[in-house]
Amino acid sequence: MRLIVLCTGLALPIAAGAQNRQETLADIRKEVNSLSSEVQSLRSEMIASAGQGGPRISGTTLQRLDLIEAELQRLTNRTEELGHRIGKVADDAANRIGDLEFRLTELEGGDPTAAGAAAPLGGGGAAPSQNAPRTSTPAPASAAAQKAVGEQADFDRARAVLDQRDFRTAAGLFTTFAETYPAGALTGEAHYYRGEALAADGDTLGAAKAYLESYSGWPRGERASESLLKLGTSLGDLGQTNDACTTLSQVSVLYPDTPAVAQATTAMQKLGCN
Repeated sequence: MRLIVLCTGLALPIAAGAQNRQETLADIRKEVNSLSSEVQSLRSEMIASAGQGGPRISGTTLQRLDLIEAELQRLTNRTEELGHRIGKVADDAANRIGDLEFRLTELEGGDPTAAGAAAPLGGGGAAPSQNAPRTSTPAPASAAAQKAVGEQADFDRARAVLDQRDFRTAAGLFTTFAETYPAGALTGEAHYYRGEALAADGDTLGAAKAYLESYSGWPRGERASESLLKLGTSLGDLGQTNDACTTLSQVSVLYPDTPAVAQATTAMQKLGCN
């Protein structure tokens, strides 16, 4: 019976990976290591039981354990391979973001070389590392709650101004919000809405930079797919057709189940993307 449960457990990481794309490689590694330990424990128990006059272990049972261990090893190797590929994709994405920042700064008339290296994808909204040294004492729960309430109130205030179509003021409020709450829960959305305000005010270049900041810092945020879409269309409006097509083509790859895919396809057709 325990062997059946173990075999069922072996399939769980694969099924879960297909059903939940948010599962991390660290979770998979942990599950594989746990199953591997259980296989070894089960093998030891069976051999010990046989040595003490227990039921004889068939060769078929041991062969099945060997197969399970081999599959666990294959999963371990596959996990490491995926980790390497994901790292490469993240590096490539960071390079593309760096290229776009360079081009946008150049279009703005600034010094592209002063932009610096691109931060890792998702770096803007990432939580601090657990191993990083603490520079201050964590805020009490009540203080954190008050900050969250203040953050929501400031965000709602900026949204209200945007809804009133005072685009320039709204853009300024969202800029202040992002500076005040650089790693806040709503900061990715604030950059997106800053882009919306700037676009409505006729500042296409500023909007493109805001969308880029929203997407690159919060690639899994509420507005990530829309930010990438709007970044692509803004690049098209700026005459950067090749960059626009490349950016828009990534919407269906990174966010295949979002409404932004159809909009990106339409935008690519208008731009004549190959």
